Amino acid sequence: MKAVRWTSERKPGLALHDEAVPSPGPHEVVVKVHAASLNFRDQAILDDAYGAPTKPNGVPLSDGAGEVVAVGRAVTRAKVGDRVTASCCQHWIAGSARPEYQADSLGIMTDGWLAENILLHENAIVHLPDYISYAEAASLPCAAVTAWTGLNLSSPLQAGETVLVQGTGGVALFSLQIAKMFGAKVLAITSSDAKAERLKALGAAAVVNYRSHPDWDTEILALTDGRGVDKTIDIAGEKTIVQSAAATRNGGDISIVGFTSGFGGGLPPINILAKSLHVAGTAIGSRATFEALLRAMALHEVRPVLDQVFPFADYQAAYQRLKSGEHVGKVVIDLT
Repeated sequence: MKAVRWTSERKPGLALHDEAVPSPGPHEVVVKVHAASLNFRDQAILDDAYGAPTKPNGVPLSDGAGEVVAVGRAVTRAKVGDRVTASCCQHWIAGSARPEYQADSLGIMTDGWLAENILLHENAIVHLPDYISYAEAASLPCAAVTAWTGLNLSSPLQAGETVLVQGTGGVALFSLQIAKMFGAKVLAITSSDAKAERLKALGAAAVVNYRSHPDWDTEILALTDGRGVDKTIDIAGEKTIVQSAAATRNGGDISIVGFTSGFGGGLPPINILAKSLHVAGTAIGSRATFEALLRAMALHEVRPVLDQVFPFADYQAAYQRLKSGEHVGKVVIDLT
């Protein structure tokens, strides 16, 4: 089979290899990969800006979907022919995050989806609803589960609440779609008027262009009659966290889900204290969380927003599309 692996340099590149198809152990499953998708952290690893360990010479990408082609003798959660994806942390079945779950994180500490076949522990297996395609399903494990977790992290999302999302990447758009499923109102910030129109078409009630309105937090407050939003999904980190706090209501929730603008930010504790804000980080989510998300999506037949789908041979171009920052939705690689 064909598999892409990181090179051994500190700032790794990507190289295509010919390898044997893996054989499953007693509790393992081999999945023929139909599609895989990229997240911001996948490019951050190549830029030596991820800030956490990765498997040397590992296969990248935590997100993918495909068909089960072999199962170990003790497997009970999957059979040959099943359409599946997988939880990013293979042994995080339910409950709160624990450090040990990261030891088996796909595409980070164990081989990921950028290969024609992937070996998974059966604990990770998540079955797909019939309505969704492999390419759509491949976009879900990290970004969609993170969005679901972030929106419900400190308190459950309620109909009628107002949610602020940032940008047009995977987490932002999934947050928008999930919030709309719940009957919430969505406000957004983005970098261009063209992207603003896309966000409105997807259901955002109002969008602020942060380049033409650097004081976007003031604009968001005005859109909420000075109250602030109930929940903010902060994706950029360093360059947005202070304004995210300013744009969120007293007692509101800020879920930090990314670091696209850096690891700093300098949010003063007094800003949190003065407004009784709930500020918390997300860690994607458990298999149970993923399954709850899929049940909700299937009920409404929500389809992920895909930016572009690249053939396997053009995987480098997929990375370049992600790095450009011009994407709206998920960048996907078709491995069939």
